[in-house]
Amino acid sequence: MLDTVLGKLARQQDPNVLVGFDHADDAGVYLLTPETALVQTVDFFTPIVDDPYTFGQIAATNALSDVYAMGGRPLTSLALVCFPENGDIEILERILAGGLSKMIEAGCTVVGGHSIRDEETKFGYSVTGVVHPKRVFVNQGARAGDRLLFTKSLGTGVISTAIKKGVAHQDWIDAAVKSMTTLNKAASEVIARMRTGATNDQRPTTGDGFRVHALTDITGFGLIGHAREMALASEVAVEFRASRIPLLEGALECVRAGNIPGGLKANRDFAECLVEYEAGIPDEVKTILFDPQTAGGLLISVAATDSAALMRALQTTGVPAVEIGEVVPKSKPLIRVTA
Repeated sequence: MLDTVLGKLARQQDPNVLVGFDHADDAGVYLLTPETALVQTVDFFTPIVDDPYTFGQIAATNALSDVYAMGGRPLTSLALVCFPENGDIEILERILAGGLSKMIEAGCTVVGGHSIRDEETKFGYSVTGVVHPKRVFVNQGARAGDRLLFTKSLGTGVISTAIKKGVAHQDWIDAAVKSMTTLNKAASEVIARMRTGATNDQRPTTGDGFRVHALTDITGFGLIGHAREMALASEVAVEFRASRIPLLEGALECVRAGNIPGGLKANRDFAECLVEYEAGIPDEVKTILFDPQTAGGLLISVAATDSAALMRALQTTGVPAVEIGEVVPKSKPLIRVTA
């Protein structure tokens, strides 16, 4: 629905907009000076875990992720609060405290916010960061031959649904919460360490010489949805190896038990027409590829010759990056999933 609406909106002509919503990138980027650009994003949602403090942490981690996905450094944030008029004020305090803890970890200062009365609690942030205008990473630019690295595991959507139904095992909850409260800061910093001077192909290159051609974080549209955006923006196709895609403990069990969030169904209805599966891939594996992620990992399109070195650099900093596929020339299907 949103995709249809955005396509009908008039385009503003501002040459300082380096990244807008044309290619469904993670955040907007606005040029301030030849050396500085703003990165701006906003995200908020309803509680997905029972503990208010943890919910605040997850909401903050999720909002910060879009800045990291652009190669930016978050500076300030504004809290967005929807809370029942007769709600327990201690719960709101814990939500705000949890969010603040992650903002402090990110080095991002909370400078204010806005609150309204609402029967359903919602919380999140608008985040502003900075990035060098020539060092912005976007979801456009992936090249045939690139390898696709992923920095987290899939499954937060189905596990969160199981939590709401009261059927999630504690070890599943613990793993999902750890993932959703882990900032993408370390991964972004490895990717965004830039070499002085222009690269041969005029694309951003890290200090270690990694040729990263495109970058996005996997959030509400799931792995397939965000891969679709990258492929369309870059005019390429992608192939995933299902056996290499990391999954959270309990994710497939949640799918088999029918703990399917509405967002997953919407993602699948929208994007599965562009996907071809190799014979023999179980339906629960196909399903999890559309799972809407909260504070998900980064999907990195990197030159094949740099993939192993970048993966090692990420793993050295504690980021569990794995290679899950590759970019291929533009073709039909747009996305192919093999065993």
